[in-house]
Amino acid sequence: MRARRLVAVASVALGLVALSGCRAEPGVAAYVGDLRITEDAVTEVVDDLRAKNPTPTGQPEAPEGRPPAPVPQLPGRGQVVSLLVLSEVCERVSADKNYQPRGQVAPEQVAQQLSLSPDTGYVRRSAELYNCLSGVPTGAPAEPSAQELADVVAAGRKAGVIPADVTDEAAAGQLDGEQLRGALATRKSLAEAVAAYDVTVNPRYRPLEFPVLSFSGNRPAVSVPLGETGTGGVTDVSTPDPLPTAGPQAAGGTDS
Repeated sequence: MRARRLVAVASVALGLVALSGCRAEPGVAAYVGDLRITEDAVTEVVDDLRAKNPTPTGQPEAPEGRPPAPVPQLPGRGQVVSLLVLSEVCERVSADKNYQPRGQVAPEQVAQQLSLSPDTGYVRRSAELYNCLSGVPTGAPAEPSAQELADVVAAGRKAGVIPADVTDEAAAGQLDGEQLRGALATRKSLAEAVAAYDVTVNPRYRPLEFPVLSFSGNRPAVSVPLGETGTGGVTDVSTPDPLPTAGPQAAGGTDS
């Protein structure tokens, strides 16, 4: 039931094109200020994922007495969009504020975390994002409100990491700690950055979120919203995977 703090990183400009005119053009997945992330760019990343991470044809043998390990699912289009959006936001805020990465996450670490080939573009871009976000100040840990605690408990129950005989109150007491409070501070800092750079998301991908804290098994516990929070008409958008840890290092920076 333990939550895990996540580190984060730099940015990706691939697929971003100078924009003029309205913010609901066909073929655009999301906008970050005057730039757009095209559906073609998203498709490129998805195709690369499929090409470099083929689905296993047979079930791997598990040790005697243990169930076979589940076959990892490839990131969906929504995960790709969230990665590209947050990467651009992080790149912009880092350039504007002269933030420098405070941690280094290698693509091999991300690949192991996500069970993907380290040669995958999605993996390399994720590593860049994690490094970028490690330099963004997050301020002091934030005490969770009653609603925030309830939301994390609900996420834990949905993820199946809170035993049925543990009450919500007891679970909240166990989950409320340094990791959760740091994640809430990170979410606030990133949400402010997203708002500052005028992010608009195609309704197809709403609500779009990026996890900053996860339970074991990469199940999101605390996520930052990207763009509008309304629900779109397409439902085949999966939840973004959380970020991998780099040793004992915490996610993001701190105000000095």
